[in-house]
Amino acid sequence: MSNEPTTAQEARHRVTELIRDARICLLTTTGVDGRLISRPMALQEAEFDGDLWFFAYEDSAKIRQIRVNPQVNVGFSDQRHHAWVSVAGTAQEEWDRARAERLWNPLLKAWFPDGLDTPGLTLVKVHASSAEYWDSPGGAVVNLLGFAKAAVTGRPPQAGQNHEVSY
Repeated sequence: MSNEPTTAQEARHRVTELIRDARICLLTTTGVDGRLISRPMALQEAEFDGDLWFFAYEDSAKIRQIRVNPQVNVGFSDQRHHAWVSVAGTAQEEWDRARAERLWNPLLKAWFPDGLDTPGLTLVKVHASSAEYWDSPGGAVVNLLGFAKAAVTGRPPQAGQNHEVSY
């Protein structure tokens, strides 16, 4: 029996699971010169309802870039589970003290030493327009066998599932 999603709702659920497992991502923005710039970020909310939330400094380059061009991409890689997710969407700075309190994690003090009272602390909300994921639930050995079979047969490997999801 296949565990491929059969509905858009199931595919969205799978995206949520993959994002929750990965937690660390690359947020890609566009610089004023047109270059794509990626930096690691820690996702603050594991339930993905179409919005991703991150803490940042309001005077950071990423916030300035989002103000000029809100189109972003958020890429997740979970090597343990051989899965990847790419989320395309629009970002905006959105400070909401109540939400920040819900999202706050004590580990964030490493970057924001005064906690929620850190001067210039803000939230970045990324609203997804679409997501695409690649999922290889069989693991490394199954993938290697698939690549070996492809080399012998000359046909592309069946390395897992790939789905696109709209939000």
